[in-house]
Amino acid sequence: MLFGNLLLYILAFIAIWVGAGFIVSSVDRFSKRLRLSSFAVSFVILGLLTSTPEFAVGLTAVAEGRPQVFIGNLIGGIPVIFLFVIPILAIFGNGVKLNHDFDRQHLLVSLGVIAIPSVALLDKKVSFFEGIIFVFLYIMLILLVEKKRGFFDRANTEVLNIKAYSYKDLIKILAGIGIVFVASQLIVDKTLYFSSIFNIPAFYISLIALSLGTNLPELSLAIRTVGLGKKSIAFGDYMGSAAANTLLFGIFTLLSGGEVLAVNSFFAVFLFVVGGLTLFYFLSKPEGIISRRSGIILLCLYVLFVLVQFWR
Repeated sequence: MLFGNLLLYILAFIAIWVGAGFIVSSVDRFSKRLRLSSFAVSFVILGLLTSTPEFAVGLTAVAEGRPQVFIGNLIGGIPVIFLFVIPILAIFGNGVKLNHDFDRQHLLVSLGVIAIPSVALLDKKVSFFEGIIFVFLYIMLILLVEKKRGFFDRANTEVLNIKAYSYKDLIKILAGIGIVFVASQLIVDKTLYFSSIFNIPAFYISLIALSLGTNLPELSLAIRTVGLGKKSIAFGDYMGSAAANTLLFGIFTLLSGGEVLAVNSFFAVFLFVVGGLTLFYFLSKPEGIISRRSGIILLCLYVLFVLVQFWR
């Protein structure tokens, strides 16, 4: 029985990977046909679309009255991106250039927006008003960066051109959405199952296992980058995905009736999230390079983060 549920859990994550892949690849093609700017494609579009699994899991958790699941998933996604995915790229790529157009100030503001839900959870609850603030901060962040980059290339005339849209891609997007939502239902159910079997709060299973699974789209982008032998990554993809977690946290808080509660021992998680983001900021050199050594340091911090959660 346990093995069967574990197998279904793994298959659901694979389905998430496949479904999100359909969505991201198809929308990426749309974006190129519409001549959207690199900022719009990476930070906004891919950032939101690689968060499709988190969105589906969060909606399911809210519908089932299990906010601990989406809290753990969204908070856990931050260490996954900044302390696991990007460091893996740096280690196996002998250093990696974060190919972005943010200056240090924009990078710092973005990391602040990403960290704000963890700060709000220090009092072990998030209110309706704080949920509104999260949504507002994400919108302000988009507007702030958009002032520098813009959403469209110059003289864009493709937006209203029906020929720029492919029915095949539309079908793949709809199919991907369907796969992700069905798989997310199964993932939430099995997360709660394992929580009861092993007597572990659903928050911690979501913080470690679920956050890794729902960030498979980001991990697949990393694997593809390494496979192609590239020395740089579209940093906006990862920054946009992490920032989207703040937006989703706000939305799910509002959908939950205006207040969600965290576990009593959240302070240790807060230290790793905020400390990890701070370390990432100082290790990313002004020219935007994460060295292999820096990648090893960040990855070691992630391993320590996981071990601390297991020792609870």
